[in-house]
This record gives sequence, C-alpha cells and structure tokens, in this order.
Amino acid sequence: MLTPASPADAVITHLKTLAAEDNLAGMARFGIETQTALGINNPALNRIARLIKRDHGRALTLWDSNIREARLLAALTAEPQKLTRDMARHWAGDFNSWEIVDSVADLFVKARLEAALIPEFSADDREFVRRTAFSMIAVAAVHLKAEPDETILAWLPLVEAHAGDNRNFVKKAVNWALRQTGKRNARCHGPALSLAQALAERQDRTARWIGKDAVRELTSSAVLTRLGLQPLPR
Repeated sequence: MLTPASPADAVITHLKTLAAEDNLAGMARFGIETQTALGINNPALNRIARLIKRDHGRALTLWDSNIREARLLAALTAEPQKLTRDMARHWAGDFNSWEIVDSVADLFVKARLEAALIPEFSADDREFVRRTAFSMIAVAAVHLKAEPDETILAWLPLVEAHAGDNRNFVKKAVNWALRQTGKRNARCHGPALSLAQALAERQDRTARWIGKDAVRELTSSAVLTRLGLQPLPR
C-alpha cells in the first residue's frame, strides 16, 4: 500500500502492477508518446498523487525513471517552491510529448518560473520546449488571477512572433495561449481578439489558422456573455 512516505522505487513498482498495454494504442491515437508508457490512465494517476502527496526528492527520482506515468506523477507531486530554473530546464530537455509538456507547464507556473522561462523557452527551437512557453502562457492566463493583466498581455508579442511555426504541437499551443489570454477577462479580450483578427488575415497558412480559430472562439456568444461583453456586429 502506497503512503506519503513511499520511496520512488515502491511507487514505480506499484505503477508496473497497474500496467494496461491494451490502452497504449488508444493513447497513441491522441498523440501521446507510448514508447515508455505503461498504459495507466490519468484518473488513476491522480488518485495515486493524492495518496502519496508531495515529495520533491521523490519527484526528481520519478522523473529520471523515464517512465511516462512516473513523470506525470513527478509533475503532480513535486514541490513548486523547491523547483529551480535549472531543474525546469533539465526537465524541459527531456520533453517528448504534448501531454508531459502541458502537465509540467502547470507545475512551472505554480513554481512562479513563468517570467523567466516563457521568453527563454519561446526562443528555443526544440518543438516541445517552445510548446512549453505557450502552454505556460495559457496556464498563467487562467490561474494567475491576481497577476496584473499587463503581465499576461505582455506575452502577446510572442504569440505574434511564433504564429508562423507550423509544427503541430507548437501551433496548437500558440493558439491555446491566444485563446486563453482573450478569455481571461474583458480587459484582455480586446487585445487578444485584435491580434487574432490580424493573424487571420495573414498569408501564412499556420498564422491564418491560429487567428481564425481564436477569432471563432473569442467572438462566440458563450465567451462574450461570460465576459459581460456585447455581441460583435456581423
């Protein structure tokens, strides 16, 4: 039985008892990297994370196991206040899946590393490292409610700068960051929508897709109603 005192090797042994190879094909269809996966679903991993609780040293060891499920547990159970920039850079160098990126991006924001890492990672040409920057923007726009809107809006130039990156996992994250910024509140909606409209008019196919998709969501009645904005004229 796992407990908060369970060491990393005990957690990994337990994970291996839950391996479900029948799930791997389905995971792969969603773009999840399955080469090191055991096939355990995320609800089961969340239950384990709640059981073992946070332990930073154990999380670092789980990460180094290179097992998908152990790395997801590392993201869920690391202690944000103990995560350093160098640790974050080390983890980012191991990223090989959008799923891992998006799980860890949440941890990086909880650790309040976004101000340093978003500009750095957006400039990094590695696909999953760059995705991390825009995943962090999306997470920050939603969860950093006390942060001044100007902080979030200051990242829109990065969205504009990298809207032409046609790699699948980058362009989807750039789009996500733009949409989440625009949905943050009425103050952020206007600048994000203006950028989305400008991108929608670009000749570049990737930028045009990012812009049109963001415009579609940011002008939807559901978003406008939630933000207390009037429907835009047709």
